[in-house]
Amino acid sequence: MSKPNLVVGENLITSFQGNRATYIREHILLAALGSLLMAGGLMVMGNPHAWTGVVGAVLAIGARGIYVANEQLGFVWHLTNRRLIGPGDRNIMLSQIAKVRHIFSAIQVVTESGDKHLIKYQGDVEAVKAAILTAAE
Repeated sequence: MSKPNLVVGENLITSFQGNRATYIREHILLAALGSLLMAGGLMVMGNPHAWTGVVGAVLAIGARGIYVANEQLGFVWHLTNRRLIGPGDRNIMLSQIAKVRHIFSAIQVVTESGDKHLIKYQGDVEAVKAAILTAAE
């Protein structure tokens, strides 16, 4: 995990990185939901082999999960006493944060200007949300 470039007077409070167990659990949930939708859709269309929807959904979500796991779990967000620093040179000043909420295993940070950022695959979304809100006070 790399350290962010901080300005004078800025202190790193904590860092958030995706949790592998949460990532796997979320992909299993997506595969299950995809299986239901695909099998249901095939049944509605009258396909006698609706089970292929289950196989297709599990294979598709599984392949995607394996392919992007290292990238998604490699993203690190840093919380300082002044800002939230994300991947791809994202900088969110704490004073500009309008809302912080969780969506499944992700934290959504909404700025005053309406920009939305996701901190994905967090093991304890309530702790991450509390840390950001406390720093922003």
